[in-house]
Amino acid sequence: MNVLLAAQPPIFPHHHEGRRQSPQRSASPFQNMTNRKRKADEDGDGDESMSPLSSPAASSRVLPRPSKKVRSTEVTGRPLALSRLLETLDTDQLRSALERICDSHPDIAHEVVTGAPRPTPMAALDVLLGYQEKFKAAVPYGQSSPEYTYYRIKEQLVALVDAISDFTPQFLPPTESQPTKSLQFLDGATKIVHELPDWEPQAYRHHKDNAYDEISKAWALVITEAGKRAGGFNLHSAGWDQVLARHNEQSGGRLAAAIDAMTSSVGWMGPTQQANSDQSSILNQIMSGNYGSPVRVGPW
Repeated sequence: MNVLLAAQPPIFPHHHEGRRQSPQRSASPFQNMTNRKRKADEDGDGDESMSPLSSPAASSRVLPRPSKKVRSTEVTGRPLALSRLLETLDTDQLRSALERICDSHPDIAHEVVTGAPRPTPMAALDVLLGYQEKFKAAVPYGQSSPEYTYYRIKEQLVALVDAISDFTPQFLPPTESQPTKSLQFLDGATKIVHELPDWEPQAYRHHKDNAYDEISKAWALVITEAGKRAGGFNLHSAGWDQVLARHNEQSGGRLAAAIDAMTSSVGWMGPTQQANSDQSSILNQIMSGNYGSPVRVGPW
């Protein structure tokens, strides 16, 4: 057996075979992409690292979401909210509810009085006209005795007179510092007093007589205070002296106290008015060319 192995001729490598290399094949582009993807997956830098959502700027940005009113899915009965409840109340109901609350809570009543806006003369007169309309609506139709008519409208008559008496002090000094507002209210209130009925029995006329007495004193107070400013010139320039004179005439002279106060405040303007009238007459004569002309004597 050794003889057989030795009989084979020895093989010596060629000195050029060590330099022979197998030809390199170019890698497929798909294989390169696969290798890159595998490498990226292994390194942890895959698609997530390339996503804009993974950037620091995107992660710190807070996207606003529209707010939605959360409504209860449970259907059950519940009372109205205060704002909705007030929408269902008319003026009388709201006034009654507020009066009950103020009667039970004096501190709330004080806040309402101090926080509510001051009534204007027109607003107060509108309230008085409302009472007057109720009074007129209560008057019976046709002919009726004074006794029946009086007791038929007594409730509405007393309500109207009381309203005038309650509103008047609101527009008197020192509560009201502007004489114009005071006089505007007194003018309207006096017109309402004029329209009160003149009952034939004296016992039924005391409501109107008392109303005239109170309104006359109110006029006198306002006129006296207004007369202290500019000597009462505003009373005369605005024509309030003439307004009061007409009221006194319509009342049958029952505003004597107010007339006396007006006379004391603007009475000094009487001679001035006469002087102004004389000057105006002289000016008219000059303009017409008759000033200084001789007085004609005789029949010619």
